[in-house]
Amino acid sequence: MTILKTERLLLRRITLDDDDFILELLNSPKWIKYIGQRDVDTTEKAREYLKFRVLPNYEALGFGFYIIERLDDRVRIGNCGLTRRDGMEHADIGYSLLEEYEGHGYAFEAASAVLNYGFEIHKLDHIEALVTKDNHRSIHLLRKLGMHYKKVIALPNDDEKLMLFGIESPKKEILNEAH
Repeated sequence: MTILKTERLLLRRITLDDDDFILELLNSPKWIKYIGQRDVDTTEKAREYLKFRVLPNYEALGFGFYIIERLDDRVRIGNCGLTRRDGMEHADIGYSLLEEYEGHGYAFEAASAVLNYGFEIHKLDHIEALVTKDNHRSIHLLRKLGMHYKKVIALPNDDEKLMLFGIESPKKEILNEAH
């Protein structure tokens, strides 16, 4: 199911048929370095990961992570979406691209569309993002999206310190300025 279409990209719901792509993405060097090992090392484990960790969010939250495909050739290049995490007050945007597709503006294009989707369709008033302090490309992207650094946090049951960024809904900012 197509969720968003941009100038160059299509964002659609992930399905169990994406198990091969999710296996590749979750085991890419940058995913492991910046997001973490998920112990998903077979297609069967990828299907389980999708079945129990990704797909239920569509029903429970009304949103989730989406496959990013290029419009011109329908090649799957990454994922981007919104989720809710324990220890965070607001919805969290996340994204990841296979390394060969970095540097073409795809992450910015997808994340911009997902932010607008969260604010316009789901009426979220604030969206946050987590990033490791050494992920300079993502920090740059979050700032380019208009997100602002808030503080360092650790999620429950995880000792890793993460930088928390956030952005207000454009409509909320307009209301705040009017009062």
